[in-house]
Amino acid sequence: MRNRTMAWPEFAIGLSIVVLVFLAYIGINVWPIVIAAAAIGILAFAAQYRSKATSMTDGSGSARSKSRSAKVQSIGFNRIGGQDRAKHELIEALDFLVRPEAIKKFGIRPLKGILLTGPPGTGKTLMAKAAASYADAVFLGASGSEFVEMYVGVGAGRIRSLFKDARQLAVKEKKENAIIFIDEIDVIGGKREGGQQKEYDQTLNQLLTEMDGLYADETPRILIMAATNRKEMLDGALLRPGRFDRHIQVDLPDKKGRQHILELHTQNKPLADEVQLEKIAEETFGFSGAQLESVLNEGAIYAMREEKEQIEMRHLSLAIDKVMMGEKTDRETNQEERRRVALHELGHAIVAELVRPGSVSQVSLSPRGQALGYVRHQPQQEKYLYTLPFLEEQIMISLGGAVAEEMFYGHRSTGSQGDFDQALNIVETMVNAGLTSLGIVKMKHVSIEALSGEMNTIMEQLTTRTRQMLEQHRDTFQHSLEKLIQDEQLSGDDFRCLICESKQLPA
Repeated sequence: MRNRTMAWPEFAIGLSIVVLVFLAYIGINVWPIVIAAAAIGILAFAAQYRSKATSMTDGSGSARSKSRSAKVQSIGFNRIGGQDRAKHELIEALDFLVRPEAIKKFGIRPLKGILLTGPPGTGKTLMAKAAASYADAVFLGASGSEFVEMYVGVGAGRIRSLFKDARQLAVKEKKENAIIFIDEIDVIGGKREGGQQKEYDQTLNQLLTEMDGLYADETPRILIMAATNRKEMLDGALLRPGRFDRHIQVDLPDKKGRQHILELHTQNKPLADEVQLEKIAEETFGFSGAQLESVLNEGAIYAMREEKEQIEMRHLSLAIDKVMMGEKTDRETNQEERRRVALHELGHAIVAELVRPGSVSQVSLSPRGQALGYVRHQPQQEKYLYTLPFLEEQIMISLGGAVAEEMFYGHRSTGSQGDFDQALNIVETMVNAGLTSLGIVKMKHVSIEALSGEMNTIMEQLTTRTRQMLEQHRDTFQHSLEKLIQDEQLSGDDFRCLICESKQLPA
């Protein structure tokens, strides 16, 4: 049967040729017929090709959406550490999906969109997946960059397909809820200013249109979740009530949150008895959840390299340094440079211990990243507000390396460039906060001359204070220098012992 069907086109072509030959034989001009038949054939072929391309595009897009949904593993909020406030706020918002009867009873307008904002690596995508698990909803994830192409209308079409796929998947899996998650929404949801970004505007307009078309009484119910690191870049039409109603800040975890994250990620890792997760949480101030996971992963790699049975504390200490500073480099320095770097780092460490006792975690001469040496500090307690004395101390710690070089060499080196950048950034923060003699001002209203003069005054005053402080502890430099050069690394406790010993030495 199949062979007979396949033979019909060949039979038709053969019959057409016979008819054309007969017509030409009896004197009829067949060229118009030939040209018309060729044109019809070309148009039919083009239509068939376009239909195939469209079906392939739609099919791949649908398959891609289904694969995104199928690959999502069930993850609960209990598997996300360090975000208790954000999780509580998100669960409260998801109850609008889980409890539709209560919404009707109190006349509450259901939420259409939830925006997760915060630094990279804080778990925004994980929270979106956990939300789908909590609400028993199908999950479709996409990145903002997936909707951006040079062809007009492509992004808007993909937005339509995404919402269509969400409804179809929910019906197919017999679920009443669907969650669409758009990561990096600032790519398509940036502020519209006209000009050259027409395609971006069409994509954003289509997203707004789809969100306006979501109603509480329709089934399946669809909730839009999005994530961004740059909320200030988003268009106001996205942020107004009725679109993204809830804005949930997903911040960097505090010490308690960091310890919880570490505990979650160490469940499948063999840890030595000496490992103290609380101490690691203290030393990783400012780390995101992704960075903490990387610390444990790198620590396991160090243990595997040494063919150890368990991950030891020193492995995790090396991992913290690697995540913060980068991998060790093969830079070879001569003896004089090595001595200068050692004095530079001791300058930072001595000032830090004098203004904040117990804050130095490690002094190292191992080159990492762009640094030839470094001092790792551990905060005594979490701080979110900074006073003028605290900021001045921070600047003095940054200046300690350059001042130490001046004390022993009479001049500085290019190794202080990063320290000066850090110090000047702190001074700029002081100006913005109204903590300088300029008073309460806006940075854009301060002239360059006035700003430079204020910065120079502050830097000179603090440099003088730093020099006076270090001059009183020259013996500490002499007592610690050779030990640091020989061992290449001093722990915070060892360094503090050296300071105490130098104080007991006769002048």
